[in-house]
Amino acid sequence: MGQSEVVIVGSGIAGLCMGIKLRQAGCEDFVILEKADELGGTWRDNTYPGCACDIPSYLYSFSFEPNPHWTRMFAPWNEILAYLKHCAEKYGIADKIRYGAEVTEAAFDETTGRWTVTVNGEETLDAQTLVAGVGSLHLPKFPEIPGLDSFTGTTFHSSQWDHEHDFTGRRVAVIGTGASAIQFVPRIAEQVAHLDLYQRSAPWITPKPDRAIGPRERALHERFPAGQRLIRNVIYWGLEGRGAGLAGNPKLIKGLELQAKRHLHKQVPDPVLRAKVTPDYQIGCKRILISNDYYPAIARDNVDVITTGISRVTPTGVVTADGVEHPCDTIVFGTGFEVSGNLTRIRILGKDGVDLADTWKQDGIGAHLGITVAGYPNLFLLTGPNTGQGHSSVVFMVEAQVRYVMQALDLLRRRGATYVEVRDEVQQRFVSNVQEELNGTVWQSGCNSWYLDAQGRNSTIWPDFTFTYWRRTRRLNPADFVLVH
Repeated sequence: MGQSEVVIVGSGIAGLCMGIKLRQAGCEDFVILEKADELGGTWRDNTYPGCACDIPSYLYSFSFEPNPHWTRMFAPWNEILAYLKHCAEKYGIADKIRYGAEVTEAAFDETTGRWTVTVNGEETLDAQTLVAGVGSLHLPKFPEIPGLDSFTGTTFHSSQWDHEHDFTGRRVAVIGTGASAIQFVPRIAEQVAHLDLYQRSAPWITPKPDRAIGPRERALHERFPAGQRLIRNVIYWGLEGRGAGLAGNPKLIKGLELQAKRHLHKQVPDPVLRAKVTPDYQIGCKRILISNDYYPAIARDNVDVITTGISRVTPTGVVTADGVEHPCDTIVFGTGFEVSGNLTRIRILGKDGVDLADTWKQDGIGAHLGITVAGYPNLFLLTGPNTGQGHSSVVFMVEAQVRYVMQALDLLRRRGATYVEVRDEVQQRFVSNVQEELNGTVWQSGCNSWYLDAQGRNSTIWPDFTFTYWRRTRRLNPADFVLVH
């Protein structure tokens, strides 16, 4: 059995940031366990045509490692992946990653105050601290449709894109109209003979303020990094303004809605199609999407938007609830990810052997600051419950969380403690406050979004500005924790 002071699960943005900060603090005794054969998380898995970030690239990088090489305002997936690989190499943590190492179980031992981490169902690692940076956008979500197994054509999820599949002349069914679909539909619509787009609810879409960042501009960023930092700050505060609207400012929300409606009216002249793709819920309740080419793509003669529910799949097509069979030879699922179950797919056993999945099933998904859970000492979650946001960059939130975890590890070391555990009442107070703050926001305005868990509780969104989260996590309060020696 191997031993490490810190075991990090996942080599996406969160896991890499944690590794970098550990090494910068002089900690060498850590390992990053990655189930795949390459780092990158979301940006390794999602390679579909048109895949790009929907947060401006200036903001989609670590504050300590600005990237002057972005070629667009909204970076494509391959540039983000290259950036993450660059960070791993530059900060010397590439050799700390163990690939093909899927964590299947982690069990806490109260007598030793350590975690036993099981890898690939057999090998075990002994660790003082477990940091879960597993992310939320990597477990594909597939709809349960009768007859799907009988389909004789090609099927795949957008996050498992089949690059060998030739769309030329095909009849294609795309199921789902979320963030992934609005990026890949315009790319395949011009290749296929016909495309049926199955829409359960229409997304709100605003214009995408994208543009190329030319070689001269990139050279200036490299030579004068302060200029790029200034642009980053302007973008950051602009997005925080949008956050104020989502958190309950009706005037700001109305402005966003008017912008989206103008965009829809301008790009979809056909009133019948426009009615189909006009959302029936308040803007911001689901993630607001950005695109300049989605509406023109669905307005093509070879594309039909179908809003009737799917009843079953036959060997050669999709049958809707009205009994009509729509022939197709390819089905692409743009149905998103298993967000609420992303962490509990690993069996995490805390004190008394209680599974985290059972704790959350009973009490609801929650963690103090989205990072620590009572009953699970020396366990730290990155991008945990209620730390997602609908308006800004996950990288900003990750850096705040990693700084907080580093303070907890420093507290352990300074006090000579075996383990640190958040007090239950501290966690409950935080979770209750977050749920109270969510009331009255657009995220609780009645739409069925992926932000909600099976009980209809929003365990995903941080209901405030990102700078308030930064402030809340800036200094760890030792009184919030029990230290055991």
